Amino acid sequence: MAKKTWSDLTARQRRLVVVGGLAEVVLTTVASRDLARRPASGVRGPKTVWALALAVQPVGPLAYLAVGRR
Repeated sequence: MAKKTWSDLTARQRRLVVVGGLAEVVLTTVASRDLARRPASGVRGPKTVWALALAVQPVGPLAYLAVGRR
């Protein structure tokens, strides 16, 4: 099966890709700002591990926001 290019996608599929990408950027930005501003005592586990976890899209930011904060 050949890989689809941007021009092969329907208008709806293109919108979903853009919205999904924007959602990932927003989630990662919110999580990384919160992590940077929150004291270490307010984070479950080491901050460096959470910072690395934020790179795992979209699971890292969601996990941090759901369980990483005290």
